[in-house]
Amino acid sequence: MLSSKNVSASSTSTRRVPPLLRTLTPGAVALVLAVLPGTVLAVTTCSTVWTLVGAGLGVLLGLGLLTWAARAQAAGQEKLLRTVVEGVPMAIVLYGDSGHIAFTNAAARELFFEGRAVEGQNFLSMLQAAPAALRQALLTDSDELFTVEVNKESETFHLSKRDFDFAGEPHTLLMVKHLTQELSRQEVDVWKKVIRVMSHELNNSLAPISSLLHSARLISQNPEQLGKLARVLDTLEERTTHLRTFLDGYARFAKLPRPRQVVVEWPRLLSGLQALYPQATFSPPPGKPGWFDAAQVEQVLINLLKNAQESGGPPESVALEVDEAEGGFRLRVHDRGRGLAPEVLQSALLPFYTTKEKGTGLGLALSREIIDAHRGRLRIENREGGGATVTVWLPGRDMTIAGRTSLARLTMTRV
Repeated sequence: MLSSKNVSASSTSTRRVPPLLRTLTPGAVALVLAVLPGTVLAVTTCSTVWTLVGAGLGVLLGLGLLTWAARAQAAGQEKLLRTVVEGVPMAIVLYGDSGHIAFTNAAARELFFEGRAVEGQNFLSMLQAAPAALRQALLTDSDELFTVEVNKESETFHLSKRDFDFAGEPHTLLMVKHLTQELSRQEVDVWKKVIRVMSHELNNSLAPISSLLHSARLISQNPEQLGKLARVLDTLEERTTHLRTFLDGYARFAKLPRPRQVVVEWPRLLSGLQALYPQATFSPPPGKPGWFDAAQVEQVLINLLKNAQESGGPPESVALEVDEAEGGFRLRVHDRGRGLAPEVLQSALLPFYTTKEKGTGLGLALSREIIDAHRGRLRIENREGGGATVTVWLPGRDMTIAGRTSLARLTMTRV
């Protein structure tokens, strides 16, 4: 039998049991105690133990609530992300190194898989039935435009892919966007601009040619004026030469080949340019060799140095600096000319745009096309104190670039 002292102690301890624990079985209480780090206690009615159990259970319940809240928040964020990715018009496919598909969004299922869910299937095996243009685009390391025939109509797509580790395994993220409508609108705009520019240039040359031919005919009928015929013919030759140069520039811009990148020693390249522009200042060459198409980059630098010399500043103010920067090389051409108005800065790199009386508007556009093909960057800006600087950045040989990286930022968080 229990003594009155024992009964009193027992009832006191029962009153101290936390309400939640009163509903637990002894086995459950023992389990709670077992999971408390460093706690080895027996289940007893001792008030001290119940206090420990209540405190421990409170900690566990608190941790459980935090874990549940974190999981709920993560699940909500994942749902939101999935909703956003499902709704974008770009086709997105994530597949593993062996080709097994981990994720597709709605646009990808519609574009590639006839609307079917294909998670777990092998994407690389499916490529055997894909158009040849798509397979070819996937073989390249850079972003690509490719065109396929769909219902006897040409459709153009932009393909980009990125490799990364996911869940400890290499994966590839493939993104394909339909560009036919956007390109068609831009193509029409470009053709309109080309027609305007070519019409302007042709009229500028054909009108004086027609007038000069009329003058030559009159001179030929008047023997006393034959001495003037040579000057008329010289002017005719000058206008036809200008017209041929103008048309050759268009052809060169349209037929620019892909760069053939090789190791290039800077001293040899710069010494050749210095011979062409002896009044310009050249910085010491970098010690590390470059990795680019020497003929194309030399053409870019010739264009930039020529523009600098024609900027209206002293010829000796023209300078070319080359140094190592950002894993590649930075080339800067400076002048102390008139500088560039804001509207000129905005349009200077557009094809066919020129402020020169005899310019074609293709020099800077061709230069940017060459630098873009090298996955570099070209920027024009005015200098403090007058003049302008054109900065070119070219990647080094050891630098891997997945695609052309834009420096544009639409920052909305800057205070």
